[in-house]
Amino acid sequence: MNRLIRVSSVDHIPREFRDSPIARLLEYHNLNRPFDSYTSAELLIGMCMDSRKSLRIPDNFAFILRAGGGNLRYSEFKVSYAIGIGGAKAIALIGHTNCGMVNLASRKDQFISGLVTHGGWSTSEAEEHFLHFSSMFEIGNEIDFVLSEARRLRVRYPKILVAPLIYRVEDNLLYSLEE
Repeated sequence: MNRLIRVSSVDHIPREFRDSPIARLLEYHNLNRPFDSYTSAELLIGMCMDSRKSLRIPDNFAFILRAGGGNLRYSEFKVSYAIGIGGAKAIALIGHTNCGMVNLASRKDQFISGLVTHGGWSTSEAEEHFLHFSSMFEIGNEIDFVLSEARRLRVRYPKILVAPLIYRVEDNLLYSLEE
């Protein structure tokens, strides 16, 4: 966690993100910047589906894609749509602390029993499902994953500003990452 950069003033926003939708995201969420009015989104936010995270942003400011771990590898067409049709100029990729997509193997039994109990699946169906998909969605370390995903997205969309961020569930703030 020593790679987290706390954004508690405008001066803490990394230079490459200043005067961009990324800076405004950090200002809205962390610094209580008053909301501006938007008629169309400027930003695509990719973040985890975890229910503990809620962003303080104005209406129409951003497209938001939620996927386990903030993993956009399997949502790339949606990313392309937000850029190509929606006109998004930047991507904020937001991982978070204590993510359930880290060390998925440790949750195998809970996953299977939950699908059996709550989803009506058989044990064998649930186990096969876990074994088939868990490796696709395991992210490893939250920080390393969001940094590698940001690098991948920068290569894929070279004209788009991509910011790797972490949401600390402990204090509900967004942190920039030292790269």
